[in-house]
Amino acid sequence: MTDRTPQSWTTRPETEADLAEIREVNLAAFPTPQEADLVDALRADPDAWLPGLSWVAEAPGGGLAGFALLTRCHVDGAPALALAPCAVRPEWQGRGAGTAVIRAALEAARQRAENLVLVLGHADYYPRFGFTPASRYGIRPPFEVEDRHMMALVFDASRPVPGGTIRYASAFGV
Repeated sequence: MTDRTPQSWTTRPETEADLAEIREVNLAAFPTPQEADLVDALRADPDAWLPGLSWVAEAPGGGLAGFALLTRCHVDGAPALALAPCAVRPEWQGRGAGTAVIRAALEAARQRAENLVLVLGHADYYPRFGFTPASRYGIRPPFEVEDRHMMALVFDASRPVPGGTIRYASAFGV
């Protein structure tokens, strides 16, 4: 039986030495290699990739437990960030690694004066970070999805928030 006790996690931006293991984390966390391939494609796209916004959670004893990636997207031409993918090795799921690495990546984005982050995800998970339905801002994805799963996080509500359709990096295939 795996101990599911939450613990504190060390998080940091990825380094060149992490690339193979980041791929392994994504391969372990998802049933197909689609997300691991997406990370590689985003990393190769200079219009999407933002150095310092790919974060990892270190596993106790070495290696990586989790991963979160923020890349450039746009809402009707205005810059925003897409949070995807986020992955945690199965043996570390439910112990706070995902929460820690997402919080670290979001804080890095806030420090860079980004203002809008979008995520397509579990409506019961992402609100803990401040995400709300993107439709509240007039933001919609370029595909059909239940409203509660397309979410937005605005860091500074006093700044303008663009409305319109999300344009993801080409690697997303939408």
